Amino acid sequence: MEELRAAEKARVKKRRTVFAVAAVVVVALVAGGLVWATTRPVFCGDAASGSPNGKQWKTAPAMSIDTSAAYSATLKTSCGDIGIKLDAKNAPQTVNSFVFLAQQNYFDHTKCHRLTTSGIYVLQCGDPTGSGSGGPGYTLPDEYLKDPAVQGGSYPAGTVAMANTGTAHTGGSQFFLVYQASQLAANYTPFGTITSGLDILQHIARDGVQGGGSDGKPKDNVVINSVPVTKE
Repeated sequence: MEELRAAEKARVKKRRTVFAVAAVVVVALVAGGLVWATTRPVFCGDAASGSPNGKQWKTAPAMSIDTSAAYSATLKTSCGDIGIKLDAKNAPQTVNSFVFLAQQNYFDHTKCHRLTTSGIYVLQCGDPTGSGSGGPGYTLPDEYLKDPAVQGGSYPAGTVAMANTGTAHTGGSQFFLVYQASQLAANYTPFGTITSGLDILQHIARDGVQGGGSDGKPKDNVVINSVPVTKE
């Protein structure tokens, strides 16, 4: 009997040891899963499959928007949605072109190719080549450079403005999103205001530039999946 009791105690002790080890393993796996879930790179991970269509036109599109109406656009990006109120009244040709390109799916699958985190604070998008030199084949005139904020030498946070080649009237499809007030000469047509998603831009900015500099491709894979436009 004593031997049986001793054997039973040994079996109970062994089972308890096995259960304890199993519990430790489960806790470790759960803890590891939680750590992995909070540190794995999930931001900007929702890029739709596809490639830019790279369409080209010889001339800017004919005016088709109602300049007295309110237009809004949503940049549906791999990092989240960014809402924009378009200024058709003060920048009619620029907004007309932006709406046209959006409806042509021109921006779909394009990468935002340039992030600056010093001096000026912008994310630049709209180039189907991703090189910084692509465009739709036509150029646009500068508009609304007499915007009081722009004339004051500052593009406020939330401004959406047309990029250009450095000379007047050379805007095309590339535009930049200002995530922090930036000192810039009044050379870039302001044609919209960010109404939602500014925090997304600021997150991208915090993640920084590839290679650790202050001007270049963002570390995050910022892809525009589509740009639906609504007339209100």
